[in-house]
Amino acid sequence: MSDLKFLRRDTSGGVARIRLARPKHNVLNIDMMKELIGELEMLKADQELKCVLITGEGPSWCAGVEVADHKPGQVEAMIAAFNRMLELIEGQEVPTIAAVHGACLGGGMEAAIACDIIVAGKSAVFGQPEIKLGFFPPYAAIRLPQLVGPAKAIEICTTGKRYVAEDVAAMGLISYCVDDSRLEETAESLVKEIQHASPLIIRLNKRAVKQHLGLGFAAALKGVSDLFLNTLMKTADTLEGVASFEEKRKPVWKNK
Repeated sequence: MSDLKFLRRDTSGGVARIRLARPKHNVLNIDMMKELIGELEMLKADQELKCVLITGEGPSWCAGVEVADHKPGQVEAMIAAFNRMLELIEGQEVPTIAAVHGACLGGGMEAAIACDIIVAGKSAVFGQPEIKLGFFPPYAAIRLPQLVGPAKAIEICTTGKRYVAEDVAAMGLISYCVDDSRLEETAESLVKEIQHASPLIIRLNKRAVKQHLGLGFAAALKGVSDLFLNTLMKTADTLEGVASFEEKRKPVWKNK
């Protein structure tokens, strides 16, 4: 869209590609976060959407949140925008992919881990250095224990240490760690795989994973079985998938 100042966005083939574009290191300020919020709100309402891919211009994916916005006069507005941005990234009903290169630090790392899948180039450096300025990372304090366990989460938050992509991959925090030259290719390959599916069935697959997190086995199994029998099996696209398999042809999705 031409009126975007800090982002570049293209939507085609059911895929929204958002590029962070605030030189030099895509540091998030309040205005940039509000711009991203507006785009994510529109995407959440797009029933044809299949996937969101977030990349970054320049030498870094995102090096954090503007330090000036942490001052007392700005901090409440900053936290409100920051929380809403992360809520919308995590709350997208379709898969979100972060293709990360260079610095992915502080609020930038929090934005990355809000995504469902992280693909990182070997140049990428991750970390939560907030403690060195007398802060803690609020979203990372919630999300990191889910991803790497409480012990490693405490290490990341209390040391402010920077981790190279291969170390973060070993923690299980990222899905792919590839040569920088293959970052775009790898991310787009994932996007292409997702594009083959029905938008509705993509949403139901993600819902099946997300809505049962934290439940005991019996409750989770009951919930996912109900979703399968009473929602999935009543969609035209599931019936089309079965028919296409039996008829040895490609499915023609109706998104309903």
